Amino acid sequence: MPMDSKAIVRRLYEDVWNKRKLELVSDIISPSHALHDNNFPGSTVGPEAYRAQMAMYLAAFPDLRFTVEDTVAEKDKVAAFWTISGTHKGEIWGVRPTNKKMSLEGITIHHFANGKIIDSYISSDALGLMRQLGIVPALTQPKGAAAR
Repeated sequence: MPMDSKAIVRRLYEDVWNKRKLELVSDIISPSHALHDNNFPGSTVGPEAYRAQMAMYLAAFPDLRFTVEDTVAEKDKVAAFWTISGTHKGEIWGVRPTNKKMSLEGITIHHFANGKIIDSYISSDALGLMRQLGIVPALTQPKGAAAR
């Protein structure tokens, strides 16, 4: 009996990401899988591209950990609301290591066919991450006329 879609998503985050079992990527991710991320133009395709994306994040945050806060499934889709946390120990996006801890919420909508993930749409707050790393200053409250 094939795994249900929610179980496959749990396996992706728990086994592949958190336990670093990269050999399982091809069992979960379709050869035609397209990864779409709101912070990057275009998409990457296939299990090897998925592994490359993982390698980039794991090099930057070696202690990276996913916590799946909630999942919702309907027909051939599973939406996973997650939090990642880790320590910035390696370069990412041209940003040198800051050794700062970060925590970031996001959501990924995974589309399924034949027991594998065929598309993933990620939405997360890269600006918030840059603020946590001290690359972009945090917003401050504007001073009102009464405060002058």
